[in-house]
Amino acid sequence: MTDEPSDAPHAIIVGAGFAGQAAVDGLRKAGVQVTMIDKNLYSTFQPLLYQVATAGLNPGDVAYPVGGFATPRRARYTRGELAAVDTGGRRIKLADGRELGYDYLIIATGVAANFFGVKGAVENTFGLYSRVDATVLRDHIMNGFEWLDEDPDASKELTITVVGGGATGVELAGTLGELRTDVLRATFPSVNPDRVHIRLIEMSPALLMPFHPKLREYTRKQLVKRGVDIRLSTQIREVGPDRVIIGDGQSLRSDLTVWTGGVAAPEEAAGWGLPQGQHGRLLVGPDLRVQGSDRIFAAGDIALEPDDPSPQLAQPALQEGKHVARQIIRLLRGEQTEPFKYHDKGTMATIGRNSAVVELPRGLRITGTLAWLAWLALHLLYLLGYRNRIATLINLSWRYIAWGHGGGVIVGDEPAEPLPSGTTSA
Repeated sequence: MTDEPSDAPHAIIVGAGFAGQAAVDGLRKAGVQVTMIDKNLYSTFQPLLYQVATAGLNPGDVAYPVGGFATPRRARYTRGELAAVDTGGRRIKLADGRELGYDYLIIATGVAANFFGVKGAVENTFGLYSRVDATVLRDHIMNGFEWLDEDPDASKELTITVVGGGATGVELAGTLGELRTDVLRATFPSVNPDRVHIRLIEMSPALLMPFHPKLREYTRKQLVKRGVDIRLSTQIREVGPDRVIIGDGQSLRSDLTVWTGGVAAPEEAAGWGLPQGQHGRLLVGPDLRVQGSDRIFAAGDIALEPDDPSPQLAQPALQEGKHVARQIIRLLRGEQTEPFKYHDKGTMATIGRNSAVVELPRGLRITGTLAWLAWLALHLLYLLGYRNRIATLINLSWRYIAWGHGGGVIVGDEPAEPLPSGTTSA
């Protein structure tokens, strides 16, 4: 808990993701009272959720108690969800009715899935934005494999569609392809892997659009090598319980449809009374103060600077969180704020075992095993908690060593809603 004087300025940080954590770190020695608010008891390391969904990591490996992070940094954690902001009275209201006063407010809630108005997408797709999402998806995937194993006629087939060809979609599709060829053969030897189909749909003309064209093509070839059916320049018109309908009207079988195709501000952001831009994100100025506000900042994916938007990635969120903390310190000293400048440290994405792409500043590009090891090392570095780092290293090492030998998957429970009955080849 904070040990600052009771009359010290009070900074509230809403959101315990990358940006919120960086802001807490930045205010640690600023002489302010800091309260961190998040609707969950834990902070989720989202870049590794696909590993939970594909049974490579336990849900606890990618989660860390928010209170355990905040307390050593002289901050106090309060569980809650932001419902409204009173800019004039400098108070916020939480969903349960509690009200808290602030001198400075940092909104770093992150974002949610953006379904772009696609009919049936909300009701009939699985997300991959929270620990619960990943656990539910894992249970359905493993149940699907078992469902095939129990089919005496071997007439049923399982089709998984991943919507969105960004980093999350590519990582999930690539790992699912490896699950089919390696784990399925070892764990369910009676199931022909050809009965499992992995499809990746992207509306853009290429995968991983922010990357160099050569890295995009490498990614495409690696996914094809893993048996993934890639459909580019393809829009989703409708999603049903057991199929997707694409832009040209074609109906494609899909027993499990996973939506990774875009993000938007959470619905509750509309009630905050703050200016919103594209996809509901909060409009900020060059110094990351919310437009029209002197004491409210936004950082991470929820923030949008219209004239110089930052990529919606972990590194920009970390840098923005640190920047916001520095600006609050400057304001406390009576100094002018400074504009935020993103320093590009590179971008990476993994495709599967021994396969990843890394793009560094000044045109340096890496693929293959070296890129994959770099990806693994960086993600271990950013995980919160030594226990999580060790557990993740052990579980991922075991996954890639044991695959094809009857191991490498973490099982869960049977889902409450199983796959549609009677699904056969189509």
